[in-house]
Amino acid sequence: MSNKMWGGRFATGPDAIMEEINASIGFDQRLFRQDIAGSIAHATMLAETGILTQDDRQTIIAGLTEVLAEIESGSFTFSRALEDIHMNVESRLREKIGDAAGRLHTARSRNDQVATDFKLYVRDTIDTLVAQIAALQLALVTRAEDEAETIMPGFTHLQNAQPVTFGHHLLAYVEMLGRDAGRLLDARKRLNESPLGSAALAGTPYPIDRNLTAEKLGFDRPTANSLDAVSDRDFILETLAAASICAMHLSRFAEEMVIWSSAQFGFIKLSDKFTTGSSIMPQKRNPDAAELVRAKIGRIVGALTSLLMVMKGLPLAYSKDMQEDKEVAFDALDALSLSLAAMTGMVGDLTANREAMRASATAGFSTATDIADWLVRELDIPFRDAHHITGQIVALAEQKNCGLEGLTIEDFKSIDQRIDSRIHKVLTVEASVAARQSYGGTAPANVLTQAARWKSELTGQPHEPRPLARKKHGGHGDGGVA
Repeated sequence: MSNKMWGGRFATGPDAIMEEINASIGFDQRLFRQDIAGSIAHATMLAETGILTQDDRQTIIAGLTEVLAEIESGSFTFSRALEDIHMNVESRLREKIGDAAGRLHTARSRNDQVATDFKLYVRDTIDTLVAQIAALQLALVTRAEDEAETIMPGFTHLQNAQPVTFGHHLLAYVEMLGRDAGRLLDARKRLNESPLGSAALAGTPYPIDRNLTAEKLGFDRPTANSLDAVSDRDFILETLAAASICAMHLSRFAEEMVIWSSAQFGFIKLSDKFTTGSSIMPQKRNPDAAELVRAKIGRIVGALTSLLMVMKGLPLAYSKDMQEDKEVAFDALDALSLSLAAMTGMVGDLTANREAMRASATAGFSTATDIADWLVRELDIPFRDAHHITGQIVALAEQKNCGLEGLTIEDFKSIDQRIDSRIHKVLTVEASVAARQSYGGTAPANVLTQAARWKSELTGQPHEPRPLARKKHGGHGDGGVA
């Protein structure tokens, strides 16, 4: 038998292979809420414009409400023969209310219906992701306040560069995540136009009110071109692009967690909640949650690339190729949501080893730049010359197998007679981070100010900077979190 929903000109049903490749209900059934919401808005508009009777509208909406309850309760049976979520819902509606269900599809097509459903789903998902990003940011900000005075090595090329504070390092990811949220919200703003009423591709001869359906569904306006409306997938491409950048940021942070939790670094410890053991090595504590977050970017970027390839050669308007948009998108957005949740959990779970961080920050002559800056500031030596002098000082420390703080004033004077004992004041990592008070710098006071700013922004409540604890370097002897 041909499909009763569209098979009037077909004498027989599809081949089993055709049914297998054509059906999308296995994945697009998650659009049921959006599909039913769109149908309720459409039925309301049809009645308001006189295309449907008010009795039909009430019957349709009551029936759709019952179908929604069935799906939510798990009692609804989805049929592959009915291909997609739209036909499954409509078929069940017809079983419930009879011929009135057939009038619901007046002045619309599955083309504008699926575009509407998908936009509504992506919009809802963006709202969820933005809320998850904010939760991760708040976790990072709270931890940054705790670690505002915790000194760690700042790296370039993964080599010790200059001392920074752990709080400053964590706030760097807060800034990245803020941009991620902004990109998702930008995508949301652009997608918030309603395709409903564009019909198959050319619009409809019925006197519909597309502004009404747009308003009912929370869109800013209806789309202005029916061809574009049914063939546009920019909204999910842009969302996946933003998701890919966010996943990249999470992957970078996850990589640092993997490094920091290694025995070679020992900067942090993750508890049993976010680690696993080895089946053969009983001593192992593997940062598997971080490693999996690091890996999720593959499927997220893969989804973006996949959909770009699907769309790149399609003429206007709709082609069945576009059915491939949802499965990869669902998987990618699910992966990002899970990654954000996992990262938020790990940030709240980790314990900072402050002693190990400080010890590592003192290695590799990390205060060399402070010497150069001191030469410029106190002795009025041009920076390029100061840089050269500092290089000679570092070479001498290497030769003597000591840190910069281990050099005597005679050692310094052997390089340049103008240097005096005041130079020792800039050689500690505490002095180094405290001196970097320029806007955006790593000084503990700056960290607390930026943390308060972010708390105010994220919570909508004013927050004053937390006062400096002025604890001894290295923090608690057990390496725990204050």
